[in-house]
Amino acid sequence: MTVTVYHNPRCSKSRQTLVLLEESGAKPDVIEYLKTPPSAKELNAILTKLGKEPRDLMRKKEPPYAALGLADTNISRAALIKAMVENPVLIERPIVLANGKAAIGRPPEDVLDIL
Repeated sequence: MTVTVYHNPRCSKSRQTLVLLEESGAKPDVIEYLKTPPSAKELNAILTKLGKEPRDLMRKKEPPYAALGLADTNISRAALIKAMVENPVLIERPIVLANGKAAIGRPPEDVLDIL
């Protein structure tokens, strides 16, 4: 089983999720998404697996959210995804992919459902 985690080592929930995955026996591929953000295509696929829209996965308190006017409901899905790719700090973390599914580790235990 391949497990991938979009990880931010400075985030406590992300660190806790990574430990939980390792304790469960998974050997996840770790992507530090602030350094290597997902492409628009990858992010769209993640959103589809999560059953969420871009704003559902956005960190709305991050400065780029307000600076880019992303609260505007007229902004297209594609434009929101583009903003997230260009400003990965906007992406909620951690995101875990396994078995063709995705989960957000908030709380960290939520990722166990897809293993």
